[in-house]
Amino acid sequence: MVKQFSLFFLFLSLFFFDGEAVHASKKNRAYFESRGSIVWEVNTKEKMIALTFDDGPDPRYTQPILKLLEKYQAKGTFFVIGSKAERNSTLINEMIQNGHEIGNHTYRHPKVHTISLFQLQREIRDADDIIHAITGIYPSLFRPPGGVYDEKVVEAAKFGNQIVVMWSWKQDTKDWRNPGTQKIIDKVCKNARPGNIVLFHDAGGNRTQTVQAVEGILDKLTKEGYTFVTVSQLLSQKEKDVSHKK
Repeated sequence: MVKQFSLFFLFLSLFFFDGEAVHASKKNRAYFESRGSIVWEVNTKEKMIALTFDDGPDPRYTQPILKLLEKYQAKGTFFVIGSKAERNSTLINEMIQNGHEIGNHTYRHPKVHTISLFQLQREIRDADDIIHAITGIYPSLFRPPGGVYDEKVVEAAKFGNQIVVMWSWKQDTKDWRNPGTQKIIDKVCKNARPGNIVLFHDAGGNRTQTVQAVEGILDKLTKEGYTFVTVSQLLSQKEKDVSHKK
C-alpha cells in the first residue's frame, strides 16, 4: 500500500512539476519577445546602435562618457539607480540637456529574484519619482538589475508604464570584469550589427577601461558609418520599418 502511494505521488509530481517546468521553459527570449514585453535589439537595416550604461551615475566615469558622446555627436541611454541619481542631479540634468535618455534601473539595485513583485514595483516607483523630481520626465524604459527577466519583472515594469530593455546577446561587454580595453573594443566592433543594444557600466567599480573603450568604439564604428542613438530612437526605427511594410 505504501509502495502504491509512493508511486502515485511520484506520478503526480512528474505530472505537475514537470508540466510547470515545461511551461516555464517556454518563457524564454522568444516568448517575451513575441509578446513585445521585452526588447533585446531591433531588426533594422539602418546602421544604428544604442549604447547603454548601467549602475550610474558616477561623476568619475559618467562625466567623461558624456564628453565622448558629445565629441562624436552620439546619444546614449543611461539606466540609472535612483539613489545615485538623487546624489548626482547635475549629471542627470546634463544627460537630458544633451539629448540622452534616462532609463530606470531601480532605486537600490536589489537582487530581483529575492524580492516580491510589490517590492520590485516600489523600487521602480521610487527611482521614477527621483528621476521625475530632477528632470520633470518619467522614464519609459526599465532594465532589471543583473539582467533577470521573468513575468514578475514584466508585470513590475507595466506598473510603471515601462518596457523592459535588455541587450543584444553578443553585445554584453562584461566590462565590470575589467577584461582589458582592447577586448571590450573588439567585442563590440566585431559583433556590431544594425539595431544592436550594447551593455556597458558607468559605475559600480573602476570603469576606466569602459571610458577608454567607449572612445575606441565610437571612433571605429563612426568611420564604418554607424550612428549612435537612444533606445527609444532605435525602437521608433522598428515602428517605422513596420509601417513601411504595410
